[in-house]
Amino acid sequence: MLDYENKYLGKVIAGIDEAGRGPLAGPVVCACVIMPLDKENIIEGINDSKKLSAKKRELLYDKILERAISYKIVEIDHKTIDEINILQATRKGMKEALEGLSVTPDIALIDAVKIDSEIPQDNIIKGDALSYNIASASILAKVYRDRLMTEYDKIYPGYGLAKNKGYGTKEHIKALKEQGKCDIHRNTFIKNFI
Repeated sequence: MLDYENKYLGKVIAGIDEAGRGPLAGPVVCACVIMPLDKENIIEGINDSKKLSAKKRELLYDKILERAISYKIVEIDHKTIDEINILQATRKGMKEALEGLSVTPDIALIDAVKIDSEIPQDNIIKGDALSYNIASASILAKVYRDRLMTEYDKIYPGYGLAKNKGYGTKEHIKALKEQGKCDIHRNTFIKNFI
């Protein structure tokens, strides 16, 4: 997990990732984090958020926030996603997260997406499984978004948002057809279902 960090040894490294590009509802959440890389502060178990259980992600989320040198989490809402498309919304969120750090990094390691920034970047395919900083950002984005969707489930019951996190499960699509859309559905994502 530290190969890319070792490549930029001695530099201030930020990792950037997102959660929620594919769901039918809710925002895309982008996170940027600068983690300390000295041995005493490396957090055991950091990995691509998709490879971790929800319980493990929750535990790591708090540790990452405690140890991070700087972090920023940004939501880009469903309306913006509909207006500019999901890729542009993701780029916008990643740029805002990077520029929202309290410390300016020397390099940004980004999971597969190129953003418009003055800060040098290394765009890494499957970066969340290869870079400690990107994996940390992936956990921040995923846990933040999952918590948000659980709250939305209370406001918009019947779609199973706490369980499906807005993704297009059979139950979610069935609810869409029966109930229609709610305020956080992405119109460009649900047009084939209603």
